[in-house]
Amino acid sequence: MIHIKTDAEIRLMRKAGQILAAAFEAAAPMMVAGTNADEVDKIVEETIRSHNGVPAFKNHPNGDGVRFPYSVCFSINEEVVHGMPRGRKIENGQIIGLDLGVIYEGYYADSARTFAIGKIGEREEELVRVTKECLDKGIEQAHAGARLSNIGHAVQKHAESHGFSVIRELVGHGIGRSLWEDPQVPNFGLPGKGPVLRKNMVIAIEPMIAMGGPEVDMIGDWDVLTRDRKPAAHFEHTIVIMDGAADILTVL
Repeated sequence: MIHIKTDAEIRLMRKAGQILAAAFEAAAPMMVAGTNADEVDKIVEETIRSHNGVPAFKNHPNGDGVRFPYSVCFSINEEVVHGMPRGRKIENGQIIGLDLGVIYEGYYADSARTFAIGKIGEREEELVRVTKECLDKGIEQAHAGARLSNIGHAVQKHAESHGFSVIRELVGHGIGRSLWEDPQVPNFGLPGKGPVLRKNMVIAIEPMIAMGGPEVDMIGDWDVLTRDRKPAAHFEHTIVIMDGAADILTVL
């Protein structure tokens, strides 16, 4: 069931989103070669808690009940999502996806950014840029009266026009009192399909775009890697559907 949020609920989710954005601002200067990934996780958790939020991912269970041990998902190069810090050192030439979640007074916000570390290859630069553009183009399609699949169609069209692949086994989602709610928000598909978007629906749009093929492998309890081990990038915002342009909650 898709839950239409009240204005009061959206105010709480906006606060969660602002806390999340502040955590990104605290983490961003640390995303340089030589930083220990555990230190990034530490500053993110400290920032979230200092604003009376709770890190949404820490101790969140997967389908088998295994709890995620960190506050950030820290995914390097071919790791699409759900990578972990694990004490790893950041190195020049990497692209690193940070995925953060916040709970504030029982309501969630979710966002992701991909960082280029030092000098990266031209194709990797294009991957990061195009993935961010895919997010922007998906958000442009997210307005009351439109069909849900218009979002994924815009993402897929833009990614594939640059020779990249859309990861199909992972999708965006509704969000509110739970991290994952209905509806699922795929990053591919034909336009004009699926539910009609209604004002005050809240969804997380999150393109996950690969340099190589779209197939992925699940490694261990959490890590999702591209099967061909080529790099992937990930961007995400939590947004509110409006009559006009969407309202992005995960910004300051």
